[in-house]
Amino acid sequence: MAKTSGTPARRTAARPTAKTTAQPAPQTSGTARRARAVVCAAAIIVVLALVSAFGWPGWAVRTPPEPVEVPAAVASATPTIAAQPLPTDASELVKILPEHVSNYVRGAVESSDEWRSAAPVEAYAVTYGNGDQSKDVRVMMGQWADAEEAETQYAKLAKALDGKQLAAGNIKVSGQNTGSYVVVAGKGSDGNATALWRNDTVVFRATGPQASVETVYKLFPV
Repeated sequence: MAKTSGTPARRTAARPTAKTTAQPAPQTSGTARRARAVVCAAAIIVVLALVSAFGWPGWAVRTPPEPVEVPAAVASATPTIAAQPLPTDASELVKILPEHVSNYVRGAVESSDEWRSAAPVEAYAVTYGNGDQSKDVRVMMGQWADAEEAETQYAKLAKALDGKQLAAGNIKVSGQNTGSYVVVAGKGSDGNATALWRNDTVVFRATGPQASVETVYKLFPV
């Protein structure tokens, strides 16, 4: 077949139609107003939160704790009278009695049979005073063969206390619970109180005017 002369025909193709991107419809005035209202509300909430945190009631403001009330006779008070010496044959238990607790000094230590029915290994009575007999504190002390027997005596004495409870809790030594304590105001208007505590195998009971008892039992080193 003979070739025909001339320019070969150019193939043409349909051009792709350009894609159009949908444009967001312009906000109506109502939508804009709602958006502004939301922003304003959020701003008001933030302002109120800041006022609450640092103004009133001020929950975010840290205030120093209230100072703890200390007894009138503080631990550093200087005794004005001399302590009675311990007996020459004092047991190891008696030797733990301090010469003074704040400005309350140790009087004569005497063996006691007040707790005889509880069968302590040994028991003693001693008075701590500051020269004013109306402020004397009488301390009873007894030791038992083991902590369980001491706890039994402590529970019995605590049950017998009659009056308004002023304080109660556990005694800890080096982080370990070694006993309990309770302080009870006496009945009537005499202003007396009793502090009872157990530390391991030893039980203590202090009785006298409430202010004196609170000073002695809080600062007693055993």
